[in-house]
Amino acid sequence: MDIPHPQYGTATSIDGAIVVGKRIGFPLVVRPSYVLGGRAMEIVYDTESLKHYMQHAVTASEEHPVLLDRFLEDAYEFDVDAISDGQQTEICGVMQHIEEAGVHSGDSMAVLPPFLLSRDQHEDIREYTRALAEALKVKGLINIQFAVMFDTLYVIEVNPRASRTVPFVSKATGIPIAKMAVEVMAGKKLDQLDYNFKDQLPYVAVKESVFPFERFGQTDIFLRPEMRSTGEVMGIAPKFGEAVFKAFQAAGITIPKLGTVFLSVNDNDKARVLAIAEGLRKFGYKIVATRGTAEYLSNRGIAAKTVLKVREGRPNVVDDIKNGQIDLIINTPLGQRSRTDEYFIGWTAIINRVPFITTLSAAEAIVRGLKAHNNQPVHYKCLQDYYKS
Repeated sequence: MDIPHPQYGTATSIDGAIVVGKRIGFPLVVRPSYVLGGRAMEIVYDTESLKHYMQHAVTASEEHPVLLDRFLEDAYEFDVDAISDGQQTEICGVMQHIEEAGVHSGDSMAVLPPFLLSRDQHEDIREYTRALAEALKVKGLINIQFAVMFDTLYVIEVNPRASRTVPFVSKATGIPIAKMAVEVMAGKKLDQLDYNFKDQLPYVAVKESVFPFERFGQTDIFLRPEMRSTGEVMGIAPKFGEAVFKAFQAAGITIPKLGTVFLSVNDNDKARVLAIAEGLRKFGYKIVATRGTAEYLSNRGIAAKTVLKVREGRPNVVDDIKNGQIDLIINTPLGQRSRTDEYFIGWTAIINRVPFITTLSAAEAIVRGLKAHNNQPVHYKCLQDYYKS
C-alpha cells in the first residue's frame, strides 16, 4: 500500500535470523510470530545477542517463525483507536506515547490529544488508518501503532481488534467506544449511530502506568517491548502540565518541589536537556550529572556537579541514591551498555522511592507539570463537566 514501515523479515533458524539481521541492520526488535502483551519480545543490538535469543528465548520452527523488525530507537510512538463499518472509519483517538518507541504501549505514559504531531503527520495518520481499515475489511475496532523518526511517519503494527487503550480513550472523550463497536459488529452503520468524535479536545488527558516492581525483589525493571505494568491511572486537566502532575500523583509518584536532580543523557539528547536543566534550576533544584552531561551543561552556563557512573568507582550515583542525596533521576539510555547501567540506577531508585525518568519527553512533561503546579492549587471537576466543554 506504499505506507512507510520499518524493514522486517522472518526466520526459522539461527542462520536465517543472522542473514535477516545483516540485511536489515541492528538494533532489531525480535519476537515470536504470535504474542500477547509483548511476551518474549526483546531488542537485540548485535549478532551475538540475536544468536542467544534464537537459542534460548524462543523455539523457532516453520509453524512458528520469529519476526525481526528494525528498531526505531529514539523515535516517538503514537497509538490510534478507530471503528470501521467496512466502508466508513471514525478515528476515536490519537494518543502520543511519552516514552520512547520500543517501550510496550501498555507500559508507556500517553497523552490525548498528541502535542508533537505536525498537521500533515496528523492527516497522514488519519489517511493511513482509514486505508488500512478498508484494506483489512474491518467491521468493529482497529488499533494501529505509528512512530515518527526524523520527520518520517512509520506504521509499526496493525491490530484488527480491541486494544487496551479503549477504556482510556472512552473515559477521556466520554464516548462508549466498546458499545459503539458492538453495534457496528452487529450490523449497524456508523451513520446510524449518534456519536460525535472530536478532532481536538478542549482539555488534556494523560495515562500513566502502574508497575509492581517493588513487590518482586531484584526483577528487571527496564521498560521494553514486553509489557510489565499491572494497571494504569488517568490525569485530566485543561492543560498538559497539570494533567501530567495529576497522573504522576495518581500513580503514587511524588515529584519533589526542591532537591537534587541527577542527569545522565546520551549524546543525541544533550541539546534537548538544556531547557530541562534550566527549568529545574529555576525551580530551585541542584544538578548533579555524569561526566559527559556535566561538562556539556557547564560549558553552556548551567552549573552541574560531576558524579561517577556505576562502573567508574565509588562513591557513585547509586551510593548517592542510597544515601538520600538524590531526589529525582533523569537518565536516557541509548545502546546496550547504558541500559545495563540504567538497571542498577533504576532498581536502587525504586527501592528508595526516588522518581526515575528514562526519556526526555517524560522529563519535559515533569518540568511542565512542576511549572503548572508551582505554588498553585490543583483543580478538580467531574468528568461530565469536561465532556460538556
